[in-house]
Amino acid sequence: MNGSKTTSLQAYTLLVYRKAIHPEFFQIEARKRIEHPQYEFEGWVFKGGHAGRFQFGELCLCEVVVEGGQNLPEKGLVTTMPCAGEREFDEKFGETLKYVTTLQTETLSEHLYTGTYREMLAHGRDRNCIMTNWNDEQGRPNLSLLDFQRYLNSVHVQGYHLRSDCGMVLRTQTMFEMSDPKKKPARG
Repeated sequence: MNGSKTTSLQAYTLLVYRKAIHPEFFQIEARKRIEHPQYEFEGWVFKGGHAGRFQFGELCLCEVVVEGGQNLPEKGLVTTMPCAGEREFDEKFGETLKYVTTLQTETLSEHLYTGTYREMLAHGRDRNCIMTNWNDEQGRPNLSLLDFQRYLNSVHVQGYHLRSDCGMVLRTQTMFEMSDPKKKPARG
């Protein structure tokens, strides 16, 4: 792998906030919202990243996957993780909300990347995911996709970001889970 591929791959970061992040930080291409009697979830996708906001009572968590991220606020930041390799993070917020995420990056050959791109594009269309796809300056395809499922006491979110310049596939799997959906969290 050459230096530019390494730099591009290592620039991705996952950030978790204990507050909502304003949309002005991102050039949002698509968004989708889930309203449930106990909680609300909104997902945004933009070129090369995503954000997901989970609101339960007064408690708000926001996950952001972005290239760089230096312009994002530090207020409310719970953790920051580089996206290279495989990582896991989980934390309980109060007595009522648990956040769990895993992330994995792979660097694929051009042939495998192209096949994966086509497969993920079809997946996104079949499942009505929010996504954006674009070509880079060399005409190579890129994709950012967010898929999520609503359950009684949780939301499961899968993010996929494919970058042709470095053959990268970044996958995140996140769960926002309430231990007791009827018990609203205290202000914290």
